[in-house]
Amino acid sequence: MTRKITAQQRRARIGARHLLAPSRRAGTVSEAADSVVALHATDPATVFLSAWARMSSADLGAMTEELFDERMERLLCMRRTMFVVSSAVAPAVWSSTARTIAAKQHALLLKYLDEGGGWDEKWLAQAHEAALAVLRERGEATAAELSSEVPQLREKVVVAAGKPYESTQTVCSRVLRGLSVDGLIRRTAPRGSWTSNQFGWALATPVQEPPAAEAKAELVRRWLERFGPGTVEDITWWTGWGLRDTRTALAATGAEVVALDEGEGYALPDCSEPEETEAWVALLPALDPTPMGWKHRDWYLPDAYRAALFDTSGNVGPTVWRDGEVIGGWAQLKDGTIGVRLFGKQPRAVVRAVDAKAELLRAWIGDVRFVPRFRTPLEREITSDGR
Repeated sequence: MTRKITAQQRRARIGARHLLAPSRRAGTVSEAADSVVALHATDPATVFLSAWARMSSADLGAMTEELFDERMERLLCMRRTMFVVSSAVAPAVWSSTARTIAAKQHALLLKYLDEGGGWDEKWLAQAHEAALAVLRERGEATAAELSSEVPQLREKVVVAAGKPYESTQTVCSRVLRGLSVDGLIRRTAPRGSWTSNQFGWALATPVQEPPAAEAKAELVRRWLERFGPGTVEDITWWTGWGLRDTRTALAATGAEVVALDEGEGYALPDCSEPEETEAWVALLPALDPTPMGWKHRDWYLPDAYRAALFDTSGNVGPTVWRDGEVIGGWAQLKDGTIGVRLFGKQPRAVVRAVDAKAELLRAWIGDVRFVPRFRTPLEREITSDGR
């Protein structure tokens, strides 16, 4: 008989598996990342805020050091999105997903260079080698410093020639991004605030490359450990793979069929009953991996609230959680306070717990101000009302 796993049982797993219950918190950023397989890194603030929500003691200096040394890897991977993963997870992510995306991005870069400036593979290889030579000598350099020493990086291309929106761009950022996506260089710690997009570059240690099939099975196994049970559609959406690759990798994990509210799902054979945790609340940032972990979301996010929390491209904004379910949203106001909007009537104890969590977050953020890269209706509403 097919085992049934209810929505309540799935929600009960989140506090323990995603390290959101106070008694399950992580000691390092790597542990926080492993709890959700990978941390979204499109928005600089998200990585720090997602880790803070899962750590027992989040020292900003130690977090920054760990995020930008060889304990963590920054890869363009699942759904062609930038993620930060621990060095333990990086080989599976690179070989299963990032390597294929890197090849496609390389082809797009060559097209961009050819159409805009008439440059070919040979020219790009020379530009790459010149930039790498500077980093070998200097150890670290910003894009501006690299451009001053590598003439190719100062070249300009014409984009959308002949169209009303024609523009001229310097190739530096695109070429350096290509080296990063190929795993040859890595970002160094941000200059200034932890929310800054200003950073340097250094040589990267090549990521190991296990066989692709083995890596895909390993990545799905890790997803099932942290997010399972889930549907084939959940896994296909999360990985960004085709259905055939997903089914093949899923079969290799030995996952068993289970019954979910939305239909057939899969869980690892040793998937235990939900681990008991104390009651918990959490304030998760925009693009946090937990709300972005599944395609089917009704079991933890009521459909009536989805339009308020997601933008039109499917990017989630800041969310408030209670025991595995989304109960509201939040935003940082101009004075640094955390504005919260809860859905429906919540028990007084929950309201007090959320307010206390918001104050802890405000104190940790301090004088830093940030705005999510992808703004959502509720986040905009809270910000506007709190001016």
